[in-house]
Amino acid sequence: MFDRFIPTPSNSSIGLGAITIHYYALCILLGIIAAIVIGRVRWKKSGGIVSELYDLAIYVIPAGIVGGRIYHVVTTPELYFGVHGKLSNAFKIWEGGMGIWGAVAVGALVTYFYFKFEVRSITFAQAIDALAPGLLVAQAIGRWGNWFNGELFGRPSTLPWALRIPLRDRPVGFEKFSTFQPTFLYESLWCLVCALIILFLPAVRKLKPGNTFLLYIAMYCAGRTWIEALRIDRAHRILGSRLNVWVALFCGLVSIFIIVKRQRVTAKRPR
Repeated sequence: MFDRFIPTPSNSSIGLGAITIHYYALCILLGIIAAIVIGRVRWKKSGGIVSELYDLAIYVIPAGIVGGRIYHVVTTPELYFGVHGKLSNAFKIWEGGMGIWGAVAVGALVTYFYFKFEVRSITFAQAIDALAPGLLVAQAIGRWGNWFNGELFGRPSTLPWALRIPLRDRPVGFEKFSTFQPTFLYESLWCLVCALIILFLPAVRKLKPGNTFLLYIAMYCAGRTWIEALRIDRAHRILGSRLNVWVALFCGLVSIFIIVKRQRVTAKRPR
């Protein structure tokens, strides 16, 4: 009989001889490829030399992965340090645990230094604007890695698109529930919508260089705030709300403030 719920994959990897391919890592790889393909087109439209994008990718990709992992480890130290932690697990990125905040922050910092010490064909602001929608598509693809791992789902739900979770993967206290909110799907779809807005909304093209990237952060944070609030996996809380809810609110509001301020300065500037 047809199951109206979304199933969780029965395995999260595939073995090819002596090699094990983890679907989580594969999703990240596919996301990186998508980001480069989309970024390449926009980089050229901005007047940039494509070889510079490839050079930048050599530095930014590992920096983003490291930054994302560091954020996860720092915000969940009990998993890797102390009596019940295991430090070696910090290197097992295929098991999940990549904080987008750390990935974007470290990746943006490396990009800034790439442009700071040598003149390039386009500016730093143009570069991050060109990469913004590709990053959103990469995030949309990467979230499916959580589906393969059976992790980061939301509260119990009986909606037709709810995610069926095996008993072994259900959090303590939720063993009697079998279907949950598919937050990985919500975030994936939200990222795609944000990417389409940046790519096709005419008003975005009128933004001052650098503000498109800030718009990406603001829109992503708007979605992440309510999606994060649905999740029931263990997380540190501040004033009753999950840490990442506060991070999303802070980053989103700061991004909006900077966009408004920079656009006002541009509007008041004599023509």
